[in-house]
Amino acid sequence: MSEQNNLSPVEKIKTESKGLRGTLQESLSDQYTGALREQDQNLVKFHGMYQQDDRDRREERNQKKLEWLYSYMIRLRIPGGLITPEQWAGLHHIAGEYSTGTIKITTRQTVQLHGLLKSQTKPTIQSFNTLHLDSIAACGDVNRNVTCTSHPSESPLHGKVHALAAKISELCLPKTTAYYEIWLDEEQIEEKKNPEDPLYQNRYLPRKLKIGIAIPPNNDVDVFINDIAIIAIIQDGELKGYNIGAGGGLGATHGNTATYPRLASVFGFLDTEEKVLKAVYEIITVQRDYGNRSDRKLSRLKYTIDRLGIIEYKRLVEERSGFQFEEAKPYEFTQRKDRYGWEQNHEGKWYFTLFVESGRVLDENGYLLKTGLLQVAETGKANFRFTCNQNLILADILPEHKAEIEEILHEHGIISYTDTASAMRKNSIACVAFNTCSLALAEAQRYLPSLITNIEPILEKYGLQQDDITIRMTGCPNGCGRSPNAEIGLIGTAYGKYNLHIGGDRLGMRLNTKYKDSLEETQILETLDVLFSDYVKDKLPHETFGDFTYRTIVNHLN
Repeated sequence: MSEQNNLSPVEKIKTESKGLRGTLQESLSDQYTGALREQDQNLVKFHGMYQQDDRDRREERNQKKLEWLYSYMIRLRIPGGLITPEQWAGLHHIAGEYSTGTIKITTRQTVQLHGLLKSQTKPTIQSFNTLHLDSIAACGDVNRNVTCTSHPSESPLHGKVHALAAKISELCLPKTTAYYEIWLDEEQIEEKKNPEDPLYQNRYLPRKLKIGIAIPPNNDVDVFINDIAIIAIIQDGELKGYNIGAGGGLGATHGNTATYPRLASVFGFLDTEEKVLKAVYEIITVQRDYGNRSDRKLSRLKYTIDRLGIIEYKRLVEERSGFQFEEAKPYEFTQRKDRYGWEQNHEGKWYFTLFVESGRVLDENGYLLKTGLLQVAETGKANFRFTCNQNLILADILPEHKAEIEEILHEHGIISYTDTASAMRKNSIACVAFNTCSLALAEAQRYLPSLITNIEPILEKYGLQQDDITIRMTGCPNGCGRSPNAEIGLIGTAYGKYNLHIGGDRLGMRLNTKYKDSLEETQILETLDVLFSDYVKDKLPHETFGDFTYRTIVNHLN
């Protein structure tokens, strides 16, 4: 069992929280500060929210001896990333009324709003509730949003696999009713006040837990970066079951060699949905009982697996589940990207995947993306699907409605923007970083687009404009932008400086390796120029950039 001595301070906050209630009610009613009480700042994460501040204005506020400009980020729980047009329209208006106005699509197939004042958090959640949307367990030491392969044309069985994401999400929700009492003013029912939670007990998990479901041959969800990786096995048009793995996670700490990114290890195959749900449940209980609760830097499931060993962790899961994993079934990933533009599925419905740079939906520089998407939503003729690459699919469009939707997309420049973006830009991901993330050491989403603009002439020089090279940037080593799992990974070390990682594969099956430390932009561009030149001259037939740098450089670094 996990070490109960020397518990981290967060563990005490959780166990004494009265079912995640803490003193949140009192914190919210305190009008003398924009912040929550210190312990409540941890608890509010379980309700889908982070307390942040505007780091661009810290110095100004300090000079004026003012409290930092605190605000809140709210993240929704949308398993599988599907919402209705009515929900998108509501989200549009809520973002405009309460937040900065920008709708941020995340790498976990959901959305979040930034910049809410404390007094706006409760009205925002109540507004979401009228749309049948919630933020329960979107953050915190619990299972987070469950992701699933986004495009229905990947398989006629997509709907069945997508439904599994919702079932897992429901299975892994905390049982406390605190969310409904605090944010929705529901009356405490005595017998439900502190319900027994057999999954989380009163300790919850040592750290966050993420689950992803992939449908080969497209690994668009980056399935192996999840704590629990689920791969649908489809043969001859029939869903045979799922391969199950565990132990993925990309976070690390600069200078701490005990921390590292890791891809999930496959345990084996299960032939029924019931077994999958039971195995997921027990993988979580083993992490709950054996995970590190004294050092949060070493508390993710990946470290528990490496400490116990894969064989022992799997044995514990099998013992608790009451069945054994079969040998993993064969599968193949051939790509890891979104299917841009128009596609039709087996039912004849149309889907348009549009590029959303860094996941930021807003009207900016004459490009009225947010306005155009509202107009699409107001037709009521397209659902909205989020992808794990921070993009958006206008989905389930009937053939007779396609022309109307297409006209709106043309009018607002959405089709041309998607068509003209370079391959690298469309295969880029950036985390939020500055100005709101407290962990950020460098920029990411505000900077990567301009860096790519400066990389594009180099790509053109070598004829690589259409090469699907993946580039990802994070403002710190915690991996929110999945930078360790890209062909080119840029990880912030200080403002304006990034470690350059290379050698990751294009399919998400191999992590990259640090190549150079703390480069400024000029050095990044010079280094990539040399690497692209060598790639064009010396690559093997059909060799990707990541495979080339792995073969010619990474293999020789050690």
